[in-house]
Amino acid sequence: MDKLLFVVQYILNMGATVILPITILILGVIFKIKFTKALKSGLTIGIGFVGINLVVSLLTETLGPAAQGMVERFGLNLTVIDVGWPTTAAATWASPVAPILIPVCIVVNLILIYFKKTKTLNIDLWNYWHFIVAGATGYIVTGSYIWAIICAIIMEIIVLYTADKTAPYVQEFYGLEGVCLPTGSTASFAPLGFLVGKLVEKIPGINKLHADPDSIQKRFGIFGEPMMMGIILGLILGVLAGYRPDKIFNVGISMGAVMFLMPRMVKILMEGLIPISEAVRDYLQEKYGDRELYIGLDAALATGHPSVLSTALILVPITLLLAVILPGNKVLPFGDLSTIPFYMAFIVCFRKGNIVQSVITGTIVIAISLYMATNFAPVHTELLQQANMMPDGTTMVTSIDTGGNLFKWAILKLSQLVASLGIF
Repeated sequence: MDKLLFVVQYILNMGATVILPITILILGVIFKIKFTKALKSGLTIGIGFVGINLVVSLLTETLGPAAQGMVERFGLNLTVIDVGWPTTAAATWASPVAPILIPVCIVVNLILIYFKKTKTLNIDLWNYWHFIVAGATGYIVTGSYIWAIICAIIMEIIVLYTADKTAPYVQEFYGLEGVCLPTGSTASFAPLGFLVGKLVEKIPGINKLHADPDSIQKRFGIFGEPMMMGIILGLILGVLAGYRPDKIFNVGISMGAVMFLMPRMVKILMEGLIPISEAVRDYLQEKYGDRELYIGLDAALATGHPSVLSTALILVPITLLLAVILPGNKVLPFGDLSTIPFYMAFIVCFRKGNIVQSVITGTIVIAISLYMATNFAPVHTELLQQANMMPDGTTMVTSIDTGGNLFKWAILKLSQLVASLGIF
């Protein structure tokens, strides 16, 4: 088991920028693309992901400290710390159930495709950790390896189903032809995001408000361009964080750079993906008629849209405010504040880029997420304790990404029911 874990971690530690080109090259060969063309597509996709990761790192490195500055400035004092997805993911890979679950989840995806139960070929191997943490949750609650495997498979099936259903929205709004987004954190915000958004859409007055990047740019000219919107929102966040003027402008320029660069990085990645996507489509149509297959990729592809980033930046201070005013909430949002663009990806495309409705919908959904994260805290804390990864000075931890994840929270509740019935 230790050797299997070493092999799995070695492969995943290469990162998406290495794994994706290799995977795309293999897919290209399988679907009878000329080797040199498949190689070029794979390398282009890898380069695109390098660019995306650089921009996401800029976002995280700028937004994280600003969020911490807001927490310190306003004296927020809550007992459960949001450690963020990186810490949670690292603890997940240290779980005793991790080694077996990667191959299990890959096989399950292929079986579902073979029997036409999903259209999603999920090649986003790194984000399989979302399935594994569901399995780890089941293991912590019941102590059963069998139940852990069942939990991971349940999580995977739900995410693949969500990816299938949301693929048309992704392809229409984001222009990602042949692509879907089976990232566990992003997918979990889709059901509530869709339902709450539909309700928000019916609120008198609100339903007449519309603000997307195009309409804002038409009204405000240069100040409505995505780059300028990023700069303005960044300046506001810097002020709220209590920064000096020079650092405020640094945050503003950095957020403007994120808004400006991310769409260009996505465009590079899509240049490599389109030949593969077209080849897969042609092969399936030739062999199976109208059979359709989506390529499942990281939701980072959607986070560069100006409406997503604008919505997410506005929601950072709102999330901190919610943490203070919501009765019964014990979570201090921190680690996952910079990940809010991932949570908003489906909400924004359901609202067709309407920032006003997206912010209102996002506020309601994040409020619900904070309550789930509070409830998840004891098991989340045990996950980190097992991996000896508890941050110094903390006694209880959670994360919006896992604790506030509707799918993972539902699996927690199901596991607790199974444990109480003594089934495992």
